[in-house]
Amino acid sequence: MAATIIDGKAFAATVREKVAGHVDRLKTDHGVTPGLAVVLVGEDPASQVYVRSKGKMTREVGMKSVEHKLPATVDQGELLKLIDALNNDPEIHGILVQLPLPDHLDETRVVNAVSPAKDVDGFHISNVGLLGTGQKSMVPCTPLGCLMMLRDHHGDLTGMNAVVIGRSNIVGKPMAQLLLGDSCTVTIAHSRTRDLPEVVRRADIVVAAVGRPEMVPGDWIKEGATVIDVGINRIETGEKTKLVGDVDFDSASQRAGAITPVPGGVGPMTIACLLANTVTACCRANGLAEPEGLTA
Repeated sequence: MAATIIDGKAFAATVREKVAGHVDRLKTDHGVTPGLAVVLVGEDPASQVYVRSKGKMTREVGMKSVEHKLPATVDQGELLKLIDALNNDPEIHGILVQLPLPDHLDETRVVNAVSPAKDVDGFHISNVGLLGTGQKSMVPCTPLGCLMMLRDHHGDLTGMNAVVIGRSNIVGKPMAQLLLGDSCTVTIAHSRTRDLPEVVRRADIVVAAVGRPEMVPGDWIKEGATVIDVGINRIETGEKTKLVGDVDFDSASQRAGAITPVPGGVGPMTIACLLANTVTACCRANGLAEPEGLTA
């Protein structure tokens, strides 16, 4: 039996609709408009497309959108000066510095220069520590989106055996922390895990975030398991290219109970959760109740 397809594009639209409702209430009831500032350094084509998409969706949900485009040659002091100004701007509740940065800039220092309260990417070391110790934090957008989809599909995740394939700071590690927070039994696996196929076969939930095209074949998947494929890989197929995930979708969908496609799965949820995080940051900054269903 073919797996249920978890439609990330449709779910992301639902999240954006909820965000728009919260933004409208913040404006009407409290006179507050959530503001998101995006900083783009250089002219990387993929980053430019992503930033334009973020700006468009930010405006569509009624939030203030600010974009700062800096040349690739900008020095670190000037970039840090801009971040400091945004940290102190009361109309800006979320700050996102588009990564990667040019090689001459210290990415870690730049990320940690953003105020933790406005760090809607969830990358600041303070937010990493808060998440790791089960405290209130800003949560990285992609893992938050994965968690939302899992909760929507399963309801209660308590006691489920989850395997996260990938140990990155952006997805793998925070994903594991979020699943632990929902009382799953969690294993973080990676390319050097011994007998990786058997580890994956024990999982009720598989989150693949390793960055290798179609690395996980269907025979690794337990019958009825839920598969969340975070990978977005471009591969050559003759004269054309296509996007595939870290999971072999065709074979995995014959064994899984539910699976996210690529494209149209986790990807759309990332920007939706960026908007959700900005609303959350705005509510916290103004001492207001956080929006239900949009946080971890």
